[in-house]
This record gives sequence, C-alpha cells and structure tokens, in this order.
Amino acid sequence: MKRIVRTALVGAILGLVLAATPAHAQRVKDITQIQGVRSNQLVGYGLVVGLDGTGDQTTQTPFTTQTLANMLGQLGVQLPSSNSLQLKNIAAVMATATLPPFARQGSLIDVTVSSMGNAKSLRGGTLLLMPLKGADGKVYAMAQGNLVVAGAGASSAGSSVQINSLNAGRIPNGATVEREVPATVGQGEFLYLETMQSDFTTAARIVEAVNLMLGAETATAVDGRRIRVKTPTDATQRVEFVSRLENIVITPAEPSPKVIINARTGSVVMNTLVRISECAVAHGSLQVVVSTQPVISQPEPFARTGRTVVREQSDIGIQSEKGQLVVVPASASLSDLVKALNAVGATSLDLLAILQAMKVAGALKAELEII
Repeated sequence: MKRIVRTALVGAILGLVLAATPAHAQRVKDITQIQGVRSNQLVGYGLVVGLDGTGDQTTQTPFTTQTLANMLGQLGVQLPSSNSLQLKNIAAVMATATLPPFARQGSLIDVTVSSMGNAKSLRGGTLLLMPLKGADGKVYAMAQGNLVVAGAGASSAGSSVQINSLNAGRIPNGATVEREVPATVGQGEFLYLETMQSDFTTAARIVEAVNLMLGAETATAVDGRRIRVKTPTDATQRVEFVSRLENIVITPAEPSPKVIINARTGSVVMNTLVRISECAVAHGSLQVVVSTQPVISQPEPFARTGRTVVREQSDIGIQSEKGQLVVVPASASLSDLVKALNAVGATSLDLLAILQAMKVAGALKAELEII
C-alpha cells in the first residue's frame, strides 16, 4: 500500500514539474548518454560485381584482379595469371557499417559501400560476401546484397551529365551480426550519465531533479560531465529504472556566447547570447589586377636580318576602395549586431576579419571558434 501511495505521489510531482516546465526544457536522455552504451564502427574490403561496363580499369587497379583471383581460388577455380584479366564489370570497394549497442547475433544493420578504384559507377552492382571487422580485427558481421545508388548519369560523344555520386551506395539491412559486443551498462551498483557538453550547472540540475523524482542520494555529480546514479539491486528492475531516469525533464544551463566561423566556406553562425561593446569599424578592400597582352614585334621592311617574335606585356593596377567608418553601438541583441555589420557593407568573408578584430579589441563578448 505504501508503495502505491509513493508511486502516485511521485507521479503527481512529475505532472506538476512537467506543467511548470518552460519551453526550452529537455529530457535527461536528450542531453546525456549512458556510459557504456555506445555504437562501434565496422569496416570491410571486397568486390562489387554485375556492373554494366562501369567497373575498375584493371590495368590501373591491379588489386581488383588480385582480389578476384584470390576469391576464385578459394572457390576452387584456378586462373593462369591475374595480370591477363581484363574485366569491366567488377569494382573493388570498401564497406562501412555501425554496430548499434545491444545488437545480437542475427540482427540486421545497414551497410554503406564506396568505390576505392577508378570505377565510373556502382549502379546495378551486387556486393559479394564480405566480412566486416572492428578495431580489434575480429569479424562482427557479414555483408552481402544489391546496392541502392541514388545518383544517375549518362555520357555520349564526349558529353556527360551526372546527378549526385555514382561511386557510393547503400544496402539496407545488408549485414548480419555474427558477434555480440558485451554491454557494461547496469553492471554493478551504479551507472554513469555523461552530459553532451561539460557544464557544472547542468550536472547539478540533473542531480537535483533525479534525487527529487527517484529518491534522495540516488544521483551524485562526479564532475561537470559525469553523474553517478545508484541503480536497483534487482537486475529485472533496471530497464524500468533507466526509462524513468531518461524521461526526467530539466532546464539546462544557457550556453555560453559563441561565434562559429568556418574559414573554408565563409560561414558565420552566432547564438542569441552574443553581445558587443561600442566600437568603430572601417573595412575596405584592396584589389590587385594583373593583365597580360601579347605584343608582336616585326623587323623593318626589306630588312635582311631579324624575325617576327611575340612578346608579352603586363600591366599591373592597384585599386583600393574606401572603407566607411561606422560606429557600432553597444548591442543588446543578435539582430542589432547583424544590422551593425550589414551597415558596414561586410560580406560573409569580410565578417571573418571583422569579428576577429573585434575579439582582439575586446568589443566582441563571445567565444570565437574557427573550424
């Protein structure tokens, strides 16, 4: 009876918490992961057959014919020499797959197949039986099946058109798990939660919410990322316990102000917490133009000596655009910062230099991360 009353009381408290939860609240399962519950990467090498003349050029990829000769030798077919094979319907490929946690023998997983030679297309190909190995060199799955290639292409008389990539495909449920990876979750008295990002405030709020919903001293923060949770002694109750634990709702700490700059693409992403102090910004551009024109030099009329020569004459010009000095006010929102930078006439590439200079000057109140 006491257990029923306590369960009803916990359910009522949970309902009140959910009703009062702000819109940006998240479940524990959305911001943490259980230590020991992880996926594993698998990789394998093999052959794709059945291509319509779009396979590897065996003269340039000898490993393709060597692999075929080894495979046929295991099947009892002896070839005189692998160097004499001129095949266009096979391709050497690498296959990758992800072994999910708690996968058992007989489970099916997806496989991604990619060409490693000079095949033009894998469309219509069939992957031959291939072992997929883990980082320890052991075979965890066997893959085989028909490839699904999303791309399309055609060529004729030197002209070609192509949509998406033709050198990679996917085999849904193309691999069967042969070896299981033991999971360590629930082994012992405790399990550990790891937050996606290290934050002491978020860890403290998770501990407070877990202890409120599941009992005092159930959870303890080890550091800013890891939280130790005491599990039931009865192993049959742990799945239900973890389910209740994952669905506890908390309000994570606000992220720190951050500006992400991708120097390769010129992309700039800022969160809403970015602030700036009052500063003045002037940004101009320097353009150097080098033009080269051929000049023909000919000898004098009726001259007995000399010959016509072609020389190149280069002209170099430098153009400097005036950079307007704009006062950027102290910003209270992200929109104000965007308007101020647009007033300078800065492009996405110009923002890379402007934001870095503002950070050095102390006007940008955010962490600057360049990727």
